[in-house]
Amino acid sequence: MHLLIRLILNALAFWLIAKYVPGFHMAGMWTPLIAAVIFGIVNAIVRPIVLLLTLPITIVTLGLFIIIVNALMFWLVTWITPNFKADGFGPVLIGAIIMMVWSFIVNQIFKAEEGATARPA
Repeated sequence: MHLLIRLILNALAFWLIAKYVPGFHMAGMWTPLIAAVIFGIVNAIVRPIVLLLTLPITIVTLGLFIIIVNALMFWLVTWITPNFKADGFGPVLIGAIIMMVWSFIVNQIFKAEEGATARPA
């Protein structure tokens, strides 16, 4: 159930990013949902490999390079998803930062919910 809720929340985030961040173009009612599914797959498979390969750069930049990696993953999602395009790296970087904040908030909500239900009797 949590996976479905996260998927819907990520689809909402993609829709909001496409609507309010200049440089994104999205057509179709199902495009945000498709983008959210692709985003989940990219984050589960591609991102860990890229993070491992870029570990030296990430260490040298004290972790700031992760923002660039997230932007590249976001760009990959816009490249793969039909009817969802970005005009350049600037909008993608802004969208990735928004998505990072959105994901942090969603994760905190789910952690609080799990903590509230997992109390010992």
